[in-house]
Amino acid sequence: MATTHESAARGTAQVLVASNRGPVSYEVREDGSLHAKRGGGGLVSGLSAIGPDAGALWVCSALTDGDREAVARGVGEEGVRMLPVPADVHADAYNGIANSVLWFVHHLLYQTPLEPVFDAEFRRQWAAYETYNRAFAQALAQEAAQGAAVLVQDYHLCLVPGMLRELRPDLRISHFSHTPWAPVDYFGLLPDDIREQLLTGMLGADRLGFLTRRWADAFSACCTEFAGGTGKTRVGVHGLGADGEFLRERSHRPDVEERMAALRAEIGEGRKAIVRVDRTELSKNIVRGLLAYRQLLDDHPEWRERVVHVAFAYPSRQDLAVYRDYMAEVQRVTQEINSAYGTPDWTPVLLNLKDDFARSLAAYRLADVALVNPIRDGMNLVAKEVPVVSDEGCALVLSREAGAYWELRDDAIVVNPYDVLETARALHEGLTMKPQERAERTGRLSAAATALPPARWFLDQLNALREPQPS
Repeated sequence: MATTHESAARGTAQVLVASNRGPVSYEVREDGSLHAKRGGGGLVSGLSAIGPDAGALWVCSALTDGDREAVARGVGEEGVRMLPVPADVHADAYNGIANSVLWFVHHLLYQTPLEPVFDAEFRRQWAAYETYNRAFAQALAQEAAQGAAVLVQDYHLCLVPGMLRELRPDLRISHFSHTPWAPVDYFGLLPDDIREQLLTGMLGADRLGFLTRRWADAFSACCTEFAGGTGKTRVGVHGLGADGEFLRERSHRPDVEERMAALRAEIGEGRKAIVRVDRTELSKNIVRGLLAYRQLLDDHPEWRERVVHVAFAYPSRQDLAVYRDYMAEVQRVTQEINSAYGTPDWTPVLLNLKDDFARSLAAYRLADVALVNPIRDGMNLVAKEVPVVSDEGCALVLSREAGAYWELRDDAIVVNPYDVLETARALHEGLTMKPQERAERTGRLSAAATALPPARWFLDQLNALREPQPS
C-alpha cells in the first residue's frame, strides 16, 4: 500500500509519458559545457500534437554520462524529467533483462538447447529491473496531477503500471508495447514468478496497446493461461504509421540529394538496387537476406553486374557479445559474396555501417526493391517509409513475421523469413516487376503506410485512455 505521504503527494502534470529513452540527450564537451541533442520519433510527434498548454511531462532515464551530469547540474528542458538511475542498475535492467531476456522472449531468439539459463545472476539482474521500474513509478506518482493520464512505453517498463497503481489509484494508466508479444509456449520459458510479475505489472494499467491484433491476442492468451484473464484491463491495437509529410519534405533536402548522387555513382550506371535499412539487430535477419541475394545471383546469373544490394546495417547494442558476433557475421558474409562474385567494375554488396539518416532516405528514393525480412518485428517502419519517399516506385519484399505485414500484405511480395530460396525468388520477382505495376503497388502501400501517422497514433491512445471505463 502507498504511504500517507505518497498518497498526499500530487504533481501538476496532466499527461505523462514514461520511456527508457527521452526526447533529449546530453554530452559533455571538452570545455566542460553540456550540449543537448533533440531526438525524434512517434512519441515526440505525438506529444507535440497535444499542444504546449496540455501540462505534459516526459519521464525518462539518464542514459549517458552526459545525461547524468545534466541531472547533477540541474540542467534540463521544460516538460522533461530525467531520472538519475545509477549506471550499474540501468545496465543490469536494460542489457541484462530488457534486451537479453524480454527482447529475446518476444522475438523468439533463444537457441533453446543452450539458453535461457535462469540462474543466480539472472535473479540479481531481475532485482535491478524491479528497482529501475520502481524509480519510474515513484517519479510518475510524484509528478502526476489528480486523475492524470500516464502513458508508459515498452518492454523496459512492464512493471510500472502495477507499481504506479498501488501508489496512485486515481490515475489513468496505459502501457504500449512496441515489440511483438510472445506466444504462450514461448512466454512459458520464463520462471513462474517472473511471468506472474510481468503480467500483473502490465494488468495494473487501465488500457494496454499493441501494434497489431496478433500481438494483442498473444498477450491475452498468456493472461488466460497464466493470470486467469485480463480482468478489467482493456486491450487495444494502434498500428503506428509513417509520418508521410515529414518524410517527403526531409527526403528532398540538399544533403539527401548529395547522398543520392554518391550512391548512384557507387551502384553504377544502369544497375538496379535492392535496398535494406536496418539496425544490426538479431531479429532483422540481415544474414539470411544476404544469403538470399547470393542465391539470386546463382539462380539468375543474368543479374550479375546488373544489380547491387545496398545494405545499411547500423550498429546496435554493441556492448552485448551476441550482437558483436552478429555484426561480424554480417561483414563476413558480405565479404564472401563480394569476393566470390565481384568484378573490377562491380561490387555486389555495398555494406554501410555508419548511421546516416540522409543516406538512408537517399537509398529509399532510388531503391528498385526494398528487402524487409525480419524473423519477428513489432511493426517495422522501414517497410512503411520506403513506399512513401520512393521516386519511381519500389517493389517491397516483406516478411510475414513483421507487424507491417498485416497492413501491407496485399501489395507486398510476402516471404517466409527463414526460406532463403523463396526470398531469392521474391527478389527476382521484384526486380522484374513491370514499372506500371510497381508504381501502382507503391501508391497503395504509401496510403496504407500513412493511415495512422505518429501524432494521430499517440492521440488515439490518449483519447482511448480517457474514455470512461466500462462498469
